[in-house]
Amino acid sequence: MIAISMKKILFITGSLNQTSQMHQIAQQLLDYDCWFSQFFTDLPFINYIIKHTTVLDNTILAGQFRKKSEDYLLANNLQVDYQAKKNQYDLIVYCSDLHIPQRLRHTKTIWVQEGMTDKYTWISKIVKALNLPPILSGGTSLNGASNLCDIYCAASEGYKNQFAALGTDADKIVVTGIPNYDNLSQFIDNDFPHHNYVMVATTDMRETYRAENRPAFIKEAVKIADGRRLLFKLHPNEKFDRAQAEIRKYAPEGTLIYQSGNTNHMIANCAELITQYSTVVYVGMALGKKVHSYFDIDQLNQLAPQQNGGMSAYNIACICRNFIEHNTIVEVSANPYYQLEQILDGLNIAQKV
Repeated sequence: MIAISMKKILFITGSLNQTSQMHQIAQQLLDYDCWFSQFFTDLPFINYIIKHTTVLDNTILAGQFRKKSEDYLLANNLQVDYQAKKNQYDLIVYCSDLHIPQRLRHTKTIWVQEGMTDKYTWISKIVKALNLPPILSGGTSLNGASNLCDIYCAASEGYKNQFAALGTDADKIVVTGIPNYDNLSQFIDNDFPHHNYVMVATTDMRETYRAENRPAFIKEAVKIADGRRLLFKLHPNEKFDRAQAEIRKYAPEGTLIYQSGNTNHMIANCAELITQYSTVVYVGMALGKKVHSYFDIDQLNQLAPQQNGGMSAYNIACICRNFIEHNTIVEVSANPYYQLEQILDGLNIAQKV
């Protein structure tokens, strides 16, 4: 019997949201040998910091993000190849293009948008102007803008335009939608016990070394609630004890505080949603909630992820398969039935070339 060697794909993971997205895509590619690695770098000074300090423990490079991601991979019996040392790969699917290790740049690469990118700041401008590694921006403001990957999978036409404006070739960018944010109406039917509160979804700005006046933010949330009950859902990367103490000090008695739980269900049951720099604002928008954000709401309406009935992982997998086999890009459509027909037709055309 002749053994058939399967082509290998490496998925780069990060937060649990990024890791879950990569897993969903891999589940559509069972005819390939799929492996996973937490986001890593080949920059010596950053690896020194990771190894000898805790400075980067609140980023996807180390600390709880890596541990939670790898725990998820092990719980789902997925193959782990941290830093891509075990295999040679035919395709690498990235959760972030802020850093692509030099030794992997000769491999076919696809980038998948996770969610909202951070605000473009003066630091972002300096990093971009000096052509420094995007990872030095200190956030995700330059995610999708390095132009290093072969294909970029974007959440919406709005994000495609944003990434193109920041430097990625427009003809590399395909609007696929993104897993976890492409079928938000599914969260309306849920068993979360509370309803009709004003929900506040916080951001881990302080934990990622960005300035924040949390007491002022809490006071503003109290003002918006105007006597209605408040529910705070804290970012999983936050220092819970500190955040809880601040909420108890500045918010009314009876305010609900959650460190974990299904954020989407909480949003589905709320009357109004207050966010800072959080992708979950798109959940509120898709579900018809009045939302508040540090981003301009009109801009968010243009950027909002495509709703395609949960087809994004399939879309991206089709792009992976077509690119690994035929070196071509297949466009997709917001209509899942039209989209399926077009993808299959694209694959057939590519096979004839």
